Amino acid sequence: MARIIRNEEPAITEEHPNVPTPHINAKYGDFAKTVLMPGDPLRSKFIAENFLENPVLVNNVRGVNGYTGSYKGKRVSVMASGMGQPAIGIYSYELYNFYGVENIIRIGSCGTFSPDLHAHDIIIAMGACTDGNYAMQYRLPGTFCPIADFGLLKRAAELCDAAGVNYRVGNIFSSDIFYDDADSCMEWAKMGVLGVEMESAALYCNAARAGKKALCICTVSDNFLHPEEKISAEDRQTGFTQMMKIALELAPGEMES
Repeated sequence: MARIIRNEEPAITEEHPNVPTPHINAKYGDFAKTVLMPGDPLRSKFIAENFLENPVLVNNVRGVNGYTGSYKGKRVSVMASGMGQPAIGIYSYELYNFYGVENIIRIGSCGTFSPDLHAHDIIIAMGACTDGNYAMQYRLPGTFCPIADFGLLKRAAELCDAAGVNYRVGNIFSSDIFYDDADSCMEWAKMGVLGVEMESAALYCNAARAGKKALCICTVSDNFLHPEEKISAEDRQTGFTQMMKIALELAPGEMES
């Protein structure tokens, strides 16, 4: 387990007046160009302690746990997003626009509607459907389709193939509702949507608007067709190591000097 080093407190500078932010207490340059973003802060901590060399705690506002270290010589960061589109919308916006981050790879959990997918299988989200209104802010004269960066997606699929991981590439549903009174989640399955989570659509919107890159990789934590396959909260924190390794290998982080 790696020893976590706490970063020194940042100060506002004329060169980067938006840093630190109300949500990220880090200096400009503290984050690598690629940030892995799980929803769970404890998953972020687990990755830093078990996969990164010389991890430094660069942000802990509201306990989101943001770290920068190296993986196989590449400088990589990992920071939690919290749950839901508003939360990842804030963090990814600030990372892209204020901290110079180029790539954000969401590594989350999801439920699936597919009979071909089971607990611990992986969904790579090519597109993100949503019942939310995040894209309304752009005042577009139509419906925007939030999609992944193809280069990151293609490489992720290649890494899954090489690792022998059972995975599917396709649409995911980013829901703003966890406890759905209408129980309408399964309606998305008839359109070929593979699963449901709560963050990807906002991340893909922010990446598109900033001219940056994003990808969502989710590990299946439960299957609506097979309720007995549900994974525990502890397993979601520490058991998704296949997804973590794929994302770390995928990260086109800058090389350490």
